[in-house]
Amino acid sequence: MGNRTPEKAQVKACAAALREGFEAAGAVPVEAPVLLSASALLDLYGEDIRARAYTTSDILRGEQMLRPDFTVPVVQMHMAQGAEPARYTYAGEVFRRQEEDEARANEYMQVGFEIFDGTDPAAADAEVFARVQQAVAPLNLKATTGDIGILMAAVEGLETSEARKAALWRHIWRPARFRALLERYAGRHPVPVARKVLLAADDPFRNAGPEIGMRSREEVAARINALRVDAATPPIPNSDVMLIEAILKVRETLPFALEQLRDIAVDMPAILQAVERLARRMEAMAAHGIDVEALEFEAAFGRTHMEYYDGFVFGFVVEGRPDLPPVATGGRYDALTRVLGRAEGRPEGIPAVGGVIRPGMVVELGGWS
Repeated sequence: MGNRTPEKAQVKACAAALREGFEAAGAVPVEAPVLLSASALLDLYGEDIRARAYTTSDILRGEQMLRPDFTVPVVQMHMAQGAEPARYTYAGEVFRRQEEDEARANEYMQVGFEIFDGTDPAAADAEVFARVQQAVAPLNLKATTGDIGILMAAVEGLETSEARKAALWRHIWRPARFRALLERYAGRHPVPVARKVLLAADDPFRNAGPEIGMRSREEVAARINALRVDAATPPIPNSDVMLIEAILKVRETLPFALEQLRDIAVDMPAILQAVERLARRMEAMAAHGIDVEALEFEAAFGRTHMEYYDGFVFGFVVEGRPDLPPVATGGRYDALTRVLGRAEGRPEGIPAVGGVIRPGMVVELGGWS
């Protein structure tokens, strides 16, 4: 297991069968371009996306990227068509750099199922999870769920500046950087001496040498001013930092996780709505026949996945095999539809959730013959 390469014909046949299953659930099959505008992805994720995607240049179209997944082009297509409730399915190759693990494929197939519908988000979350779970059921995989929206709500409720909140939000998907920022904003780390000297100077440009590098004098001045404003901002209360740390430590079966998060919400009311969304999702999952009593929930789950998830997240993995990639993943990405909807004059977006399966992994693990 994990050592042989599945035959392409088998993988394609498995992908076709998985897509047909989603079509039977009312999903419309769609195609997506292999080459995507790099500017759109860079606007969404910043330069970090370059480390995970293959780029090329086109004289007429500018910088292009081989699609790292299907979600962004499917959202763009949906918003261009009117942003009405809809269901889609697709199958095709995606391309991702694997510089940290040469054994993992940099080109593989994905089959996806997406629901665009704000009528009942909890029901949509539960349905996507249930259909993906049913599709991979023969493999006896370990399922884990999470909810990035709870951490986002906690950040939004912090007693600090909007600039600090924005920085923390931006780094939610980079756990080490998020932790470092949170501790710095809480005053747990001393300000470097060089920065203190710079911020205390009446004229930081006095006796400066010639301008070098990519930043202009105006940009450097703006950065110094932002640092001064930040230095004057009171530290985040230690009690709030401890509550965020408590949220990130929640790792239980779903009912017990919900109980712990409700206890935390007593001291951090900002997360209460997100926690109650989790409760409604659990009820919807139970209605789909999912054993929620045994389903694992990790508040920190999903923070190293693609950066558009902003709510429910889930993954299916081979238990005891951390060397293998997830067989299936998914989650909610409401904010992404608002961001991409602006280009189509629909900034309100539409609530959306989806999941993807790797048919190559299904074949490799013996779930298709």
